[in-house]
Amino acid sequence: MKEAASSKETIRIGKLARLCGVSPDTLRHYERLALLRPAGRTEGGYRFYQADAATRVRLIQVALSVGFTLAELSRFLKLREAGRPPCRAVRALAAEKLEELDRRLRDLHRLRGTVRQLLESWDARLEATPAGRRAGLLDLLASGEFGTDLPRRSSAVPTVKNLERRAR
Repeated sequence: MKEAASSKETIRIGKLARLCGVSPDTLRHYERLALLRPAGRTEGGYRFYQADAATRVRLIQVALSVGFTLAELSRFLKLREAGRPPCRAVRALAAEKLEELDRRLRDLHRLRGTVRQLLESWDARLEATPAGRRAGLLDLLASGEFGTDLPRRSSAVPTVKNLERRAR
């Protein structure tokens, strides 16, 4: 993302989007959530922003990449704009996110061990099963022998629903 020359300059939405590596729709979404304010509109109705809006978009993108949600970020930015520094709340939430990451990593580590055991068991079954015969690999999953020490669905493994939620 390039820095704009002066904060008094304005930039149209398409150029800001290109500079920041996001779509104009993303900028409109940030605007709807009050994360980004347009400086105004042209006579043709195009949004334009202060050149320093790129800095705000960078803040949003990095905050998202470290695990903050748009709603959380919006709350913090509103506090900051109201003159109430959210620093301690930001730090506390980041610590919670780190704890969650650690938990998910532990879940993934357990899942890795379970899948490794499952593969070993399947390999043994396949060796003992004549070619063209059913080895019952999927039946072994249903038996409950594997994965009993894991949550029903590991939160470390993304589901379609979780991926859709993250995309919003």
